[in-house]
Amino acid sequence: MSIPGELLLRVGEAVLCAMVVSFLMCPLVKSFAYKIGAIDVPKDGRRMHKTPVPRLGGLAIFLGFIVSLLLFVPVDVPLRGILLGAVIIVVLGVVDDITPLRALFKFFVQIAAALVAVYHGVVINVLSNPNVFSTDPYWLLGWLSVPVTVLWIVGITNSVNLIDGLDGLANGVSTISALTMLVIALLVSEAQVALVMAALMGACIGFMPYNRNPAKMFMGDTGSTFLGYVLATISIQGLFKYYAIISFAVPFLILGLPMFDTVFAIVRRLAHGQNPMAPDRGHIHHRLIDMGLSQKQAVAALYVVSSILGLSAVVLTTSGEMRAMLLLLALTVVAFLTARVIFPREIAETRRAQEKQNGAQEEQSAGPDLLPEVDASRQEREAPQERETEEHDG
Repeated sequence: MSIPGELLLRVGEAVLCAMVVSFLMCPLVKSFAYKIGAIDVPKDGRRMHKTPVPRLGGLAIFLGFIVSLLLFVPVDVPLRGILLGAVIIVVLGVVDDITPLRALFKFFVQIAAALVAVYHGVVINVLSNPNVFSTDPYWLLGWLSVPVTVLWIVGITNSVNLIDGLDGLANGVSTISALTMLVIALLVSEAQVALVMAALMGACIGFMPYNRNPAKMFMGDTGSTFLGYVLATISIQGLFKYYAIISFAVPFLILGLPMFDTVFAIVRRLAHGQNPMAPDRGHIHHRLIDMGLSQKQAVAALYVVSSILGLSAVVLTTSGEMRAMLLLLALTVVAFLTARVIFPREIAETRRAQEKQNGAQEEQSAGPDLLPEVDASRQEREAPQERETEEHDG
């Protein structure tokens, strides 16, 4: 299928514009975060950073996205609803990054933002039947369309927020997801969805220099919930909407990593009798760190997983279920074997470096206390030598 050259040019312009605006806004947002006290202080074991880092980086992503979108994307009624809901999510995120809010309150505001999009026509009306043996290829949701849509939007919004635990992780995974949706939209000739995803991808790329390890600024809830909201709502417009072309599995593949982490977190917390909304240190990225990987290694591993899922979604769209399943299986095996070869060595090197660093710190901290003992032992060794020298001189 040929893609119009004019559309590709506009996509490139949207990416470049969003990237430049996002990058240029980062220093201003960083200074603003310091002024209003939106600082992330490492006060518990869940946080991987050791020094205070400003939040609100998501504000730069939002500004880059919105400028590019208004310049290059025709805004219709559904997209207007998505933008209004996104503004609600961003305002909620900014307030939460300054003064942490209760999880239940944020949950209700997110539902309100989802309903704004639903009111403007962003609704999942039909799902393709995952049962390949069924004679009915599609499910008409009817009155269930609104609750299913709200559940999808709120779920994905929080899923992206939950994986935002390592430098660059949520930003990179969102970039990969946006790129996947962009490619699929181009393949099915959905210009508006392609341009929106181009703007989102460019905004994320522009923020990356400030978010890579060690991060100069975090995107905070402002960025993670905004990215999740846009990915969720646009996936409805660009994936669920064209059910005759796109399979049921495609949106779940594209957003599979944050969705799996969220479902796993909820099940784990309920199994331990905990509040499913209570934060903990059991997410996928935490477990990779506990295995011995460094932050960069853990982020790279999850990038690979997200890329495999995204590529499988593209193949599923263009070549059918069987080829997509074979590709997913092959890439999973390759990734597993690669991890078995690379990670043990990397983990061993990381542990040796940490042990060496810890040993040096212990010696440095214990140094002043050992000085008297060292001086005493040195005097004991030197005393007989001095007596021998005196006897010889005498």
